[in-house]
Amino acid sequence: YDLAGFTVGIVDEEKILDKNNVKVGDMIIGLASSGVHSNGFSLVRKVFDIDAGTTLQDYANVLGKSLGKTLLTPTRLYVKPVLHVLKEVNVKSIAHITGGGFYENLPRAYGETLNASITKGSWPILPIFHLLQEKGNVPEHDMFNTFNMGIGMVIAVDKGDVGKTLDAINKAGEKAFEIGYIDKGTKGIELI
Repeated sequence: YDLAGFTVGIVDEEKILDKNNVKVGDMIIGLASSGVHSNGFSLVRKVFDIDAGTTLQDYANVLGKSLGKTLLTPTRLYVKPVLHVLKEVNVKSIAHITGGGFYENLPRAYGETLNASITKGSWPILPIFHLLQEKGNVPEHDMFNTFNMGIGMVIAVDKGDVGKTLDAINKAGEKAFEIGYIDKGTKGIELI
């Protein structure tokens, strides 16, 4: 069986976030993912040779549960925490870290003359990503270009709103981390 799900939302025109409001010095807050979500499964299948069906019960000692259960962890949805944050903070922009990982999704959240500097180690990377990288000998760039690496959504806010943003997200029941900042550049990202 193939099972697909999606959500559709609407927003009043005056509430649409404008990526052109993002400026140098704004901070990037990352909301924790629950796992691979629904992205990169072609690579996952290849790395673990899923088609052979021999490894789905393996890796519990590394992952805390079997590979099969880890890969079937439901995708975290961020509607409630994001709506809560939007009420509490002047959010400048938001990007969902989905297919295309950091490299393809983050640049959608800011203008042409900006870069995102992402601080490696500023959030816990889930064991599934370490295992995928190690077992598949996948370069770091490709990991961040395919997977969410433990961050499912990012929010750009003014530096002065970081604490308020983290508090709002935590109160909404999600984990969040200050993972980077906006700098001058050519609409890319840099892992630092």
